[in-house]
Amino acid sequence: MVNIGIIGCGYWGPNLLRNFNSLSNCRVKMAAELDDSRILYLNQKFPSVRTTKNYKDLFANEIDAVVIATPPTTHYAMAKEALTHKKHLLVEKPLAMNSVDAQELIDLAAQNMCTLMVGHTFEFNAAVRTMKKYVQSGEVGKPYYIYSQRLNLGIIRRDVNALWNLAPHDISILLYLFEKMPVSVSARGYAFIQPGIEDLIFMTLQFPDDLVAHVHVSWLDPNKVRRMTLVGSKKMVVYDDTSDAKIKIYEKGITKANINESLGRYDDFGEFQLMKSAGNVVFPKIDFIEPLGVECANFIDAITNQTKPLTDGENGLRVVRILEAAQKSLENSGQTIELAESHVLIFPNEIQRE
Repeated sequence: MVNIGIIGCGYWGPNLLRNFNSLSNCRVKMAAELDDSRILYLNQKFPSVRTTKNYKDLFANEIDAVVIATPPTTHYAMAKEALTHKKHLLVEKPLAMNSVDAQELIDLAAQNMCTLMVGHTFEFNAAVRTMKKYVQSGEVGKPYYIYSQRLNLGIIRRDVNALWNLAPHDISILLYLFEKMPVSVSARGYAFIQPGIEDLIFMTLQFPDDLVAHVHVSWLDPNKVRRMTLVGSKKMVVYDDTSDAKIKIYEKGITKANINESLGRYDDFGEFQLMKSAGNVVFPKIDFIEPLGVECANFIDAITNQTKPLTDGENGLRVVRILEAAQKSLENSGQTIELAESHVLIFPNEIQRE
């Protein structure tokens, strides 16, 4: 039985509490929260959970693992304290606000033999996993480009911009789908409400093999949009998290064809054609389970079985590196920022292939 303590029960924390409470091999014993109204809510909704205003109370011996669901700028300091007290740790995204701090947390977790996990929930999403199967199996053909939109008239943050608040989701999905790091990143942003805090971000990531990704995030939009579109040479895939049909497969594409293929040459322009294919629209059956519940179970399993969770510290560091590069690009009028040489990513847990 893993005893859990949760720091931060404002917006996302209660969802984590609910999902951990539903697991048979753990229990939430304590929750730290500063807001009196939220403490009252916790006491009424989860009477078995002790509440406190001092998050340091969660570092007591009876707590095995700590979950941090506080503003991003507080993640590093709180995470370092938890790991110093040798607590297993789940940190909501992003892991830290720079790659140096993220690496320090990874090293500290290894030093103290603690599980470190980052809350990249969409990697546990059944629709995203289905999309990955189509990519990794080659059914979409050669991926040409992919673009995502994460928009809403939602909570406007004062501590971080829309890049750090919203884009971690899309970045983690892209790395998960293609299992590669981008070779370069560029971004432009616009601050309409608060000076210096961008409400609108357009980010472009260049991956190996001429694959390009475009990410559009904003908390200043009339519609709630959570959509990602992948265009391949054989098929096209649309993932819409707000739709009942979360995945749509369009059996259409455009490929090059050589009329005189047997000769292996083109005698004239007419022998080189673009072949357009069009077929059905397929709606794959998806057994959808709340992704956060799968994430919480993966965290507890990693602790009890002494294995790495799917979204481990290295996973979190990769996302922070890309955010860092995008932020640098923002501050330099959209300058393209080169990343280290791309390499194939190894996911520590094969849960994504189930």
